[in-house]
Amino acid sequence: MTDNHLAELASSTVKQALERGAGAAECTIAEGSEFSVNVRMREVESLKQAGSRGAGLRILIGKHTGSAHTSDLSPDGIRQMVGAALELASITGEDPHAGLPDDGEFGAIPGDLQLYCPDVEKLETPFKIEQARAAEAAALAVDPRISNSEGGSFASHLGKRVFANSRGFAGEYCTSYCSLSAAPVAREGDSMERDYWISQARGFASLEPAGHIGRIAAERTLRRLGARKVETQRVPVIFEPRTARSLLENIFEAVHGDSIYRHASFLAGRLDQQVASRNLTVVDDGTIRGLFGSSPFDDEGVPTRRTLVIDRGVLKSYLLNTYTARKLGMKTTGNASRGLSGNAGIGHGNLFIEGGARTPAEIIASVSNGFYVTELIGSGVNIVTGDYSRGAAGLWIHNGELAFPVSEVTIAGNLNNMLMGMETIGSDLEFRGSTAAPTLLIPEMTVGGR
Repeated sequence: MTDNHLAELASSTVKQALERGAGAAECTIAEGSEFSVNVRMREVESLKQAGSRGAGLRILIGKHTGSAHTSDLSPDGIRQMVGAALELASITGEDPHAGLPDDGEFGAIPGDLQLYCPDVEKLETPFKIEQARAAEAAALAVDPRISNSEGGSFASHLGKRVFANSRGFAGEYCTSYCSLSAAPVAREGDSMERDYWISQARGFASLEPAGHIGRIAAERTLRRLGARKVETQRVPVIFEPRTARSLLENIFEAVHGDSIYRHASFLAGRLDQQVASRNLTVVDDGTIRGLFGSSPFDDEGVPTRRTLVIDRGVLKSYLLNTYTARKLGMKTTGNASRGLSGNAGIGHGNLFIEGGARTPAEIIASVSNGFYVTELIGSGVNIVTGDYSRGAAGLWIHNGELAFPVSEVTIAGNLNNMLMGMETIGSDLEFRGSTAAPTLLIPEMTVGGR
């Protein structure tokens, strides 16, 4: 993980591409090892351990682009990759917006972003299996109604990413993560339900204990027993943090540069306009230490940054890579993302909704009759029009309390109205991945049941 071989290989690959006729080039090399185990009913059901290493090259000849990738990092494998990219560039059409970022845009966040934790590398296979077994066992021990399980799982990954281009930029960073989860199944009479809980972190020491994970998973599963449908009605809907993140992902799709320049988003052409409640602020920040959406530079060699996407309801920025920025006459926001080869797409860093002042309990207590959503099913969101309809399960709120479980219903509305009406935002913001949202209250949506 610490040798300099891959960085030298990336730079020499770029040099070779230029010597063979490319006008510009960029090379990505990634290597990693991954592990996963699933224990079901105390027995190992599946185990995977794998390693990978590959290189990708994108070159430009004028405004013609070609790309190729290989898992063969020998001199002959690199030569073939360079040749394939050059050949593709000779037959692709010209794109006036194609090209590397401008010279002044390259760079990296200084200092240690704490993306790699050495304790993950030291974990041994028997210990990882025991962690998965312990999480499942803790769930099974909570209540006799939990008589089955989809398993306890442990996963880990170690990786290194190297990037170099023909404008003189070169950078690299290492990453690690591990995760632990449990997914018990409960039965009572004719009612059978499942749920799960997961913890993930850059290092093992930051994971929640296996016993805690199993217990939370069991409690979430048990509270779903005896679920029923409700009459179709328009009521307040509360999204718990796990389901609130899906709304954030819808916002990401709507501010995605590709959606904007194609006019395929309900937020296209609305910069500096009020698009949401004044209580809603959305931030994309790839510089927060130790989080899953952080990196010192994006996949074009542009420094990551903090971007204010929505500020107190006002749309302040789209999320762009170099290509979409040029299409829109703007500047990249450092959100380029790609695999080993091909043109860069757009990804987010740590995308989150800023927390509010009210606790989840206070928000629930403020609703006399409504729906608390704990699971969303299927995809029924039209980013062009904002129309929103998804299957859902959760708990019904009666007189400010969680009264009974609900399943097999739909919730429907329009993202324009949902964002504008989002007056109540919880104080429980917590990062469990690269997107994070607190509890959110939408004043009125259609809950479709019987």
